[in-house]
Amino acid sequence: MASSKIVDGKVVLVTGAGRGIGRDIALLAASEGAKVVVNDLGGSVDGEGGGSSGPASDVVKEIKAAGGQAVANTDSVSDPAGAERMVRQAVEAFGRIDGVVNNAGILRDRIFHRMSALDWEQVIGVHLMGSFYVAKAAAQHFREQQSGAYVHFTSTSGLIGNVGQANYAAAKLGIVGMSKSIALDMRRFNVRSNCVSPFAWSRMIGTIPTETEDQKARVERMKQMTTAKIAPMVVYLLSDAAKEVTGQIFAVRMNEIYLMSQPRPIRSVHSAEGWTPQAIADTAIPAMRKSFLPLDVSADVFNWEPI
Repeated sequence: MASSKIVDGKVVLVTGAGRGIGRDIALLAASEGAKVVVNDLGGSVDGEGGGSSGPASDVVKEIKAAGGQAVANTDSVSDPAGAERMVRQAVEAFGRIDGVVNNAGILRDRIFHRMSALDWEQVIGVHLMGSFYVAKAAAQHFREQQSGAYVHFTSTSGLIGNVGQANYAAAKLGIVGMSKSIALDMRRFNVRSNCVSPFAWSRMIGTIPTETEDQKARVERMKQMTTAKIAPMVVYLLSDAAKEVTGQIFAVRMNEIYLMSQPRPIRSVHSAEGWTPQAIADTAIPAMRKSFLPLDVSADVFNWEPI
């Protein structure tokens, strides 16, 4: 009799899985039959500290107490050797690796003119470089076994925009480009790659300022969107039920699931004689201006209460 558990027998690596969204993904994947490598550096939201096995070990204990299988890992995703070790640990502990969830992240929010090179480099290093390192470490295993699934975390900070997050937005939009390239490059090996943009109250979102009444109201709305609401979509994307789903971007907002658009041409102008700067100013831009996108932030686009 076939198992009713959607990822039964699969081996899944979840980064940043000691708390928040990652923890809920690890717990749900294990309850749905997966063997889980729970990676967490044990650091703070801004990336300071680390080296604590507590958060990862606690999740492993929860999984084992519920009858599941899991091992803890405390390597940093921003270290290529650490990424190799966590994938190797999955293979050594469970014999293979079937799925990677690139969830680990930090925040160093600053208005752009005050953002330091270190703020930029560390956020890019964890989110974008880290996602690449972990994905690359698993790629050869996926290629050899002719199967595998990646789920990378993006954000509406990159897809739409947010104030004070140039580093985070750049990293998260970079992840979208990487995911699409993986989907294209590795489809011949039956390897899938998708992105999830989560709306959830977590340690990272907890850094949002609450100085104005609007900010306080926004945070109270976000607290309704628990991290557990994100996990089902991620676990589905790791499963064989999603074998035809690749190269996509999904947003999950409480009980809502959105398929997000990807950049495509929306308007064009043509001049048989070619363009001069003045002709562009006189003709091309006026013709396209009605199709310009406004300087929205995420809350402008998702401006209704979560359902």
